[in-house]
Amino acid sequence: MKNIVIKNSSLRIWNTIQRTRFTSICVLILVALLLFTVCDAKGQTEWPQVVESKDGTPISYEVHGTGEPTLVFVHGLSCDTRYWCKQIPAFSQKHKLVVIDLAGHGHSGIERDTFSMQSFGEDVKSVVEAIGSEDIILIGHSMGGAVIAEAARLMPKRVKGLIGVETYENIEYPLSNEEFNMMMAPLKKNFKSGTRQFVQQMLSQNTDDQLNEWIKADMSAAPSSIALSAMEEYMSQYITGHTAKIFDSIQIPVMAISCDMWPIDYEANRRHMSSFDAIVIKDADHFLMMNRSDEFNKALKQAIKSIMANE
Repeated sequence: MKNIVIKNSSLRIWNTIQRTRFTSICVLILVALLLFTVCDAKGQTEWPQVVESKDGTPISYEVHGTGEPTLVFVHGLSCDTRYWCKQIPAFSQKHKLVVIDLAGHGHSGIERDTFSMQSFGEDVKSVVEAIGSEDIILIGHSMGGAVIAEAARLMPKRVKGLIGVETYENIEYPLSNEEFNMMMAPLKKNFKSGTRQFVQQMLSQNTDDQLNEWIKADMSAAPSSIALSAMEEYMSQYITGHTAKIFDSIQIPVMAISCDMWPIDYEANRRHMSSFDAIVIKDADHFLMMNRSDEFNKALKQAIKSIMANE
């Protein structure tokens, strides 16, 4: 009788183990199928890629979708590819879409002595050459407007037009050394608080408070040495006049998408650009591609259409 009880108990344990194994296998299969579906319906995940810039700095970028012209998105100072998150699903359906982390930003390398607009332009050029596209529209936010101008100069046969987002208000703006020093002083004294104060001036009370706080926290957490170098290089171009002069050498159509916080000097821009026009979104702010994404995406589609019509 004792042997029968032991055998029955062993059988129950064995059956339990088998059922557990079967359940575990089923769970693993379901998890695998779920991951396969979530990552990509075609079984491919669009992981970030890396290419070396001219000076050897690794530059991280992502490629989404297919279709020409290829749209290359370049972020602004102390930002990264995340700031274009609302544009990736909207434009990758009909275009090859590329988002780039400039050197010193996002997932790209930081080993560079000076973070100039020219070196950032080389970052963009390296990515464009890596993806092999011949018909490019460059889209740059804020400081990214100066970067894409430099990149266009380096790739005259590939770039069909530029779209500046919250930039190109007046490429002739006569910035004085005194204004420049006043602008930089709070950032040099205390980078975190100075950056938050600087960014706050570019935000609207009509937009999402949580997003605004995220932007201030994110940008103020950037490496201060990199941000200060890039800021000095960017703003000094207004002092030297380089911001305007570079457009004399890149005769391609330019569009701007802007908020109505600052006036646009159309005449000043058109003195240097082969063609220039702007789409203004009312009651928006400097980060309109994030907090007014629907209106911005509509304006961007219009700007792309205008660039292609003027090609």
